[in-house]
Amino acid sequence: MTRPSEDDAAPPLTPPLSTYLDQARHQRKLAPRTLQIYEDGLRRLQHYAGADGVDLLRLSIQQARRWAGRLHRDAGLAPRSVALELSVWRGLYRWLGKQSRVELNPFDGLRAPKAGKPLPKALSVDDAVQLADHHDDKAHPAIEARDACIVELLYGCGLRISELTGLDLHVTKASAGWLDVAAGEAQVLGKGSKRRSVPLGGKALQALQAWLALRPQLAAADEPALFVGRRGARLQAPQVRLALKQRALAAGMPAHVHPHMLRHSFASHLLQSSGDLRAVQELLGHAHITTTQVYTQLDFQHLAKIYDAAHPRAKKK
Repeated sequence: MTRPSEDDAAPPLTPPLSTYLDQARHQRKLAPRTLQIYEDGLRRLQHYAGADGVDLLRLSIQQARRWAGRLHRDAGLAPRSVALELSVWRGLYRWLGKQSRVELNPFDGLRAPKAGKPLPKALSVDDAVQLADHHDDKAHPAIEARDACIVELLYGCGLRISELTGLDLHVTKASAGWLDVAAGEAQVLGKGSKRRSVPLGGKALQALQAWLALRPQLAAADEPALFVGRRGARLQAPQVRLALKQRALAAGMPAHVHPHMLRHSFASHLLQSSGDLRAVQELLGHAHITTTQVYTQLDFQHLAKIYDAAHPRAKKK
């Protein structure tokens, strides 16, 4: 959390703020970092009270709301830092209330502004193709074929990792998902136990055929799972993450690659090419279109970069 700029002179805290901080230090034995957050918050509260001529023991709800707004607007604190500061102020007034020094806690019910939801990270088209085309000649042929197929299904079909690991070779009563190679489809079980059909592209089908030809080298005789580990049993999510991480490093990817990043890349690249948000929603298995709309922001970022790089009006003098 950024320290208040008005605290450069570090004026001493006055009671009851100094007493509350001492209580937190000696009785609650808070960690040094937590104590610093408390002190920063109390100093800012003292500054606001002094600047506005307000007695902290008679602070109104309206004044408390104005100060809470200043944290974000004037002090420039991020939503998480605002939430920490308000927590310190609420704690102070809760403590004062227990001592019957205030009649109400003016910060009860005040919440920090919601932090913006970070956009999912996606690979560029070139990086995604580079990862998909990577071949490790030193790897065990079956492992290499399996991992190549995993990349094709994650990036080429937009599968979740649970949908990928749940795939069986053939449908059974216990199957969460299965392949229909003849139809060029995979039947997967997504969130909320909703089943959907996912088309398999040409590259994915080629990778599947290559993996299926070598799968008997690893799989136990009665193992129904499409993807198996070195011991012949169904591949689990942590194993997929590790295999993908190692493959991405070997392929020279610029950032840590995880399975969901390939799903994001699938959606983003498909939307860039087609512009069909509803189709992307259906392929991803999103229950609500608002979940899919985040990829329109990724698409806009892609277009903005092209504009900045190419348009004469965007070039800086």
